Amino acid sequence: MISDRELWACANQVLNQHGPDVDDFIAARSKALAEAGDAAGVEAWRMIADRVNQLRRAPDADEPLH
Repeated sequence: MISDRELWACANQVLNQHGPDVDDFIAARSKALAEAGDAAGVEAWRMIADRVNQLRRAPDADEPLH
């Protein structure tokens, strides 16, 4: 099982590498793994996608919190 820390690191890396195309990249990875019958891989990418979405919603460090 992948640790929570590793999932966050993967999400951050994938978001930084693929930027606006991150959703397409994750969908393609998930589809390929599903077609290969790798349910654990699909689940890992689902967890990474959840974290990518959270990172996108996170306020910037320079933004004041209200």
